[in-house]
Amino acid sequence: MALQPARRDRWLALGLLLAVLAVIYLLLVHPLWTQPMRAVDAQITTLQERQQRIALQLKQAPQVAQRLQQAQQVLASQPGFMTEASVELATSQLVQRLEEAARQASPDNRSCAISDRSPMPADSAGRFVRVAVQVRLRCGMSEWMNVLQTLETGAPQLSVDRLDILAGAGGGEANNGLDVSFELSGYLRPGVVEGASAEVADAQ
Repeated sequence: MALQPARRDRWLALGLLLAVLAVIYLLLVHPLWTQPMRAVDAQITTLQERQQRIALQLKQAPQVAQRLQQAQQVLASQPGFMTEASVELATSQLVQRLEEAARQASPDNRSCAISDRSPMPADSAGRFVRVAVQVRLRCGMSEWMNVLQTLETGAPQLSVDRLDILAGAGGGEANNGLDVSFELSGYLRPGVVEGASAEVADAQ
């Protein structure tokens, strides 16, 4: 019977020892060792996952570049877009197309002449950037029809909008009977304006 209290004391001492060890672990080992090691393991796992994603992206980079090049080639081959690299260059091209059309219709510049051509602000509200020139011509009927056909055919595709024609304008030649006002416009390829701005920024 005398052995039972001693055994009970040993178990009590063992329990107290375990409790002290648990307290030491919670107060010292866990915050100073376990938690930092878990944080390091989490960082290593995150870095490994990021490395795998980067490796996958690098592996797919040639295919993505090839598809991008193909898309750019297809886009560049579309006759509807102007090929100039900025709004200013595209506006200048519009004026050149206009002057060429008037020159073809009237080589001597007498039966069809440009009386006004004013660049308009680019319109980027839509899906594509629109460039336009406000035009005023004094032409004979046949010359005007030739100008209109020249402007609306060919590549890039241009549009004649807000057309206003006044008959009996007069002008030194018997055929100069029309006073024609309209907007000549075209659309830039997507990304052209941004790319041109980036080049200007790099140059500065």
